[in-house]
Amino acid sequence: MIFKKIILFLTIFFITTRLFAADPSNHQLTFYAGMFAPSDSGQRSPYLAVQHLDTNLGKESFFGNLQPITGIMVSPDYQGYIYTGLQLNKKIGDNLTLTPSFTPGLYSRGKGKPLYHILQFKSEIQISWKSKNKNTFGFSFNHISNAGIGERNPGANNYMFNYIKKF
Repeated sequence: MIFKKIILFLTIFFITTRLFAADPSNHQLTFYAGMFAPSDSGQRSPYLAVQHLDTNLGKESFFGNLQPITGIMVSPDYQGYIYTGLQLNKKIGDNLTLTPSFTPGLYSRGKGKPLYHILQFKSEIQISWKSKNKNTFGFSFNHISNAGIGERNPGANNYMFNYIKKF
């Protein structure tokens, strides 16, 4: 049931984003597949995620291109995390990009690992490589934590493989 709601939400989100965007060709989606809490035996779970950004909203800075992002992560254990925040793209060569991000969001435990609060904070680092045919692949590591606002703060370290597509 929760997966149907998530699919419906994502469909509406991406359709409306495309319909109301000033220039729909400047949208980028990142598709993730990874492992939630891989070091916690009994609590680990595979997950899928998708993240959206509108490249028109990015701002150049001394450190790189700062962009707002929005995304959702789901697992077969009915865990879910929906978030919005900022990422910084820093080119480190012709084809490599380093992307740290920080995204507060809402976490639903489902049958997965308890994180002891609905409000969680995700800190992530991603390295991505753009191939000659314009496909972009990456690897990310993130940590999700309630920053001590819950009764406990176990956190979860996660990793994922990424495919980034600009539309």
